[in-house]
Amino acid sequence: MWNSAKAVREGQALQLRLDEGQWYAVMTRPRHEKKVAEELAIRSVMAFLPLVSEVHRWSDRRKTVEMPLFPGYVFVRLAPTPENKVSVLMVGGVLHFVGSAGHGAPISDAEIDGIRAILGSKTAVYQTSFLRIGQRVRVRGGALDGVEGILAECGRRLVVSVNAIQRSVSVTLEGIAVEPA
Repeated sequence: MWNSAKAVREGQALQLRLDEGQWYAVMTRPRHEKKVAEELAIRSVMAFLPLVSEVHRWSDRRKTVEMPLFPGYVFVRLAPTPENKVSVLMVGGVLHFVGSAGHGAPISDAEIDGIRAILGSKTAVYQTSFLRIGQRVRVRGGALDGVEGILAECGRRLVVSVNAIQRSVSVTLEGIAVEPA
């Protein structure tokens, strides 16, 4: 049996063919997402950290900074073997895999591809509540504040959700044609 912990300590690369792996989410320590993604890349583990640009203001200046779209999470693609999972868990800042009993729940390629497509489109991206059509919701703010009902549609916004981490992002679909999937 190959000892992946020893291989990682000795700097040997863990190889993965793209057709062998599945996407998983790992939870990180607060504000460690970028460091975890860098460390995973050094260890030849495919990682995806969706980033969005935000303008931060201080009393003396403004600066555009890249912030994680989903704070506290990094996505990894790997073959679901115990050795591969242990090699990810050994990275400083990684807390656990997201899923039942810390084993991780696979995330579909379509969900990750959707996030990548949205980020690649250069449209404004907003983090939104994790909502499903048919879900009971309450309006917050405006003239209808406090009104409850069933969500029938999300209007002219496209919401892409990652079920494993219960997070969603939305983009406005102004001037974009939409068709059934």
